[in-house]
Amino acid sequence: MALARLIAGEEPGTYVVPDAVTEAELLDLAKKLARRRLARGRPLSNPEEVRRALQTLLLDYQHEVFGLLLLDNRHRILRFMELFRGTINSASIYPREVVKETLLANAAAVILVHNHPSGETEPSQADKLITQRLSHALNTVEVRVIDHVVVGSEGYTSFAEQGLI
Repeated sequence: MALARLIAGEEPGTYVVPDAVTEAELLDLAKKLARRRLARGRPLSNPEEVRRALQTLLLDYQHEVFGLLLLDNRHRILRFMELFRGTINSASIYPREVVKETLLANAAAVILVHNHPSGETEPSQADKLITQRLSHALNTVEVRVIDHVVVGSEGYTSFAEQGLI
């Protein structure tokens, strides 16, 4: 599949997409832009932009995916990684593996993220419990959990904005 090329728009940071672009190609382009926004070394200066980029990356999965946005001590992005894959309504998340990957990346902070294939972004009780478990596990190795973002087709919910972290 040949992808349409983005053409720079008149305003900085905007793009024009040619007319003959399919929905799948447009989603692929959006994911490429989201990956750029989460590129290594970028500072975490706009939480809204980061959450939208995470939503875009996990938008079209038909199963739950849990990932980590790993950050250095100045909250610059080290990398984004999808860590666990689940079923249509759950994913098994292992704190040991989260801590291991965080330490391998030498991260000082993380943003947890997972999708709800149903589109609903309201955190479940299980989401709240795993966030507490992960926060506790990461805190023991001096890694701060900045947020847990639940993404769906219609938006996202930020644990930090809701006062849950």
